[in-house]
Amino acid sequence: MNDKNAIRLQVKESLSQLSTPLYEDYSYKIASRLYEDDDWKQAEVIGITISKAPEVDTYQIIRKSWESGKTIVVPKCYPKEKKLEFRTLTEFSQLESVFYGLLEPIPALTTIVPAEQIDLLIVPGLAYTKSGYRIGFGGGYYDRFLSNYSGNTLSLAFNEQMILDFPIEEYDLPVAKIITPKEVIKTLC
Repeated sequence: MNDKNAIRLQVKESLSQLSTPLYEDYSYKIASRLYEDDDWKQAEVIGITISKAPEVDTYQIIRKSWESGKTIVVPKCYPKEKKLEFRTLTEFSQLESVFYGLLEPIPALTTIVPAEQIDLLIVPGLAYTKSGYRIGFGGGYYDRFLSNYSGNTLSLAFNEQMILDFPIEEYDLPVAKIITPKEVIKTLC
C-alpha cells in the first residue's frame, strides 16, 4: 500500500478503533515521554496544533507548557496561499472554529511569532516512518513551513500511526524525533 491517500484511509480506520480509555492512556504516556525529552525541557517557545480526534491529545501538553512558563504558539492557516503562521496562545478562549471544525487562534487576540523564535515545533501528521518522514492530512502546510524552519522538530504518534514505508517526494521533510506511547524514536534527519 504505497499510495498516500490509501495509507491515510488505513491509518484513520485503525485510529477509529481506539477506545476512549486507550486513547486517553496512550495520549498520557506520549505526553509524559515528551516532558522528559531534552528538546521540550530546553524550549521556551513551542509550536503545537490544537488536537482534534484522532490526533494525540495536545490540550494537556499545552496546559503543562503554560504551567512550566513556556510560550505556546499555534498555527493559523491561510488556504489561498497554503501557508501557516504561528500565533501566541495564552488561554483556550483565544481560539475559534474555522474550516473542518479545526480550532485556530483569533488574530485580534493573538500575536504572530516568527519561525526563528520557535524553539520546538511539534509537527502533526497521520502516519510516520521510523526515519521521520510523515504523511500529513493532505494540505502540505507543514512541508512548506518546515522548508524555512531550522529549530527542533518532533512528532507525537500512536503506535497505530507508525508504518514501514511510503514513497518519499522531494518536498517531504523528516522530523528529528517521534514520541510514541512506548518509545522515543530518534530519526535519521
